[in-house]
Amino acid sequence: MRNSLKEDKYAIKLENITMEFNLHREKLDSVKEYFINLVKGDVKRNSFKALDDVSFTIEKGDRVGVLGLNGAGKSTLMKVIAGVFEPSSGKVYKQGVIAPMIELGAGFDNQYTGAENIFLYGAVLGHSRKYMQEKFHKIVEFSELGDFIDVPLKNYSSGMRARLGFSIATMVKPDILILDEVLSVGDARFKKKSEEKLLSMMDEKTTVLFVSHNLAQVKRICNKAMILQKGKLVDFGDIEEISKKYEEMTK
Repeated sequence: MRNSLKEDKYAIKLENITMEFNLHREKLDSVKEYFINLVKGDVKRNSFKALDDVSFTIEKGDRVGVLGLNGAGKSTLMKVIAGVFEPSSGKVYKQGVIAPMIELGAGFDNQYTGAENIFLYGAVLGHSRKYMQEKFHKIVEFSELGDFIDVPLKNYSSGMRARLGFSIATMVKPDILILDEVLSVGDARFKKKSEEKLLSMMDEKTTVLFVSHNLAQVKRICNKAMILQKGKLVDFGDIEEISKKYEEMTK
């Protein structure tokens, strides 16, 4: 269930979120074989909790780093907050417009040009064509795509897709920005430029959730952080305190 949080101080609040998936133990060779076994009751399921009773509150304007090893539940958590996944149990409260960059090119159409995708992604975020036209040149300029803006996305590299997505998401000034490993691709100069853009959004009270394996980058961008481990929230607090704990855990 997703509701607006009453307290204006908060951007996101999670209460006892659990996300459970069922994994099949047998390897079946066809869909037909699966359904035959399902009818016979021979399909065994193994339950897996990607998130296990996770609760926290994020204040407006916080830039929160999400730390954890592979399989910790970071991407699943971002998808639950963005509304891609409905949690198995628990409640998500959030306020404002969310711009999720959970996967490179999510919300894009590969057959459309970069320019066309600017308007498409803007519409997904709830913005009018007129509003996106006003932002269009700034988006293209920041992305540094030049003439490639008129090329179909299917011909873009992963770095080009990330630059376009980041440029749109940050230029339309969402209330909540979710970045899942987006700044792990592309050249070092654009990464630095993107970090500076995120820091400038602090004055606009944009709330940022930032997933990255690069702890140094998280420390530069974020003022708070959380650690996930096997679907559980291990700790959440000030960036310096949490980063030290994470360094100890990963030695």
